[in-house]
Amino acid sequence: MAKYNRDIRGLRTKAALWWPEELRNKNALANNVLPLLLKTQEDFLRLIILSKNDPFQLFDLIKVAKYPSNLFLKHLAVLADYGGEPIQRLGRSFKDIFPKTEEENGKHFFDFIWKEKTYRYEFKALPVNGLNNKKLFIDGEGLIKERELDNLTCDMIALLLFASTSDYAEHAGLIACEIGTMLGNEDELIKFVKQRYITVSRITGGATANSLGQLAQSEIVNFLTTELGDKYKIIRNGYITIEGYDKKGGMPFDLVVEKGGNKVGIEVSFQVTTNSTIERKAGQAADRQALVHKSGYQIGYVLDGAGNFQRSSAISTICNHSDCTVAYTLAEFKVLSNWIKSVL
Repeated sequence: MAKYNRDIRGLRTKAALWWPEELRNKNALANNVLPLLLKTQEDFLRLIILSKNDPFQLFDLIKVAKYPSNLFLKHLAVLADYGGEPIQRLGRSFKDIFPKTEEENGKHFFDFIWKEKTYRYEFKALPVNGLNNKKLFIDGEGLIKERELDNLTCDMIALLLFASTSDYAEHAGLIACEIGTMLGNEDELIKFVKQRYITVSRITGGATANSLGQLAQSEIVNFLTTELGDKYKIIRNGYITIEGYDKKGGMPFDLVVEKGGNKVGIEVSFQVTTNSTIERKAGQAADRQALVHKSGYQIGYVLDGAGNFQRSSAISTICNHSDCTVAYTLAEFKVLSNWIKSVL
């Protein structure tokens, strides 16, 4: 029978230690958003300056100008500093925030003030499940392809333009979504947009290591999806209900793989510079494995990176309390896949 719970010596012989070139290239592409926004800023400004007769005139202008709707939305997200986490929170809480019209099959809506008049926007697509940057095509990968204006993008544009004057702005964290109040005011808009882009937004300035970590997880998910087939369910940032683990929702894992009610939890850590993340995982490893085993499940780790291996004590601790420990290479992903098949 294959030995899946390697010690640190066995793991080190398989390790890549440095980010694969393919992943670095993908990350560079995903983080090349700010230059694209700066390059297209003038065209964006022209559109919002022209929108002076009606708050919804902008939708027609975007269509006529054939300006990529996802790029336009990304500009607004940066200007409002309304990025990935706020968008996800908005999606989760949407039905609790926005009321519905009274007629049968009524639509959610919000009222806002523009040039001292009250207007109503009825949502065309929202709410949707899993609202995030990827679904809106405003992540690094999504912005590669220009997209025509659709109902979901219209909904988000309306929110980011006008929600600051609605009754629901504070509930949804939309206070800074105020650029719509300036539509048609050329001097004010130019000053606002230029100053906003001088300060690099938190949305576009995310940590490279974190985005590489997300890409690393995506690569593993893609491999396992192909390798395991439809009988297995793979969940990113999943949870397993564990006896003796009292936190709401269950014990969190970077990946959860499920088949027929049985599950394994997988943690992923790839650090080329040393930090405390691996120490935290090591400190939890013994208790997590004991609780997972008590409930009849198993736990595995994908560990790699020169920084992690500098914390040899932490890596050793995790190896001692893991049912499967692999490095970050395609050959090792195959080992992980085989382990999953053997226990599920």
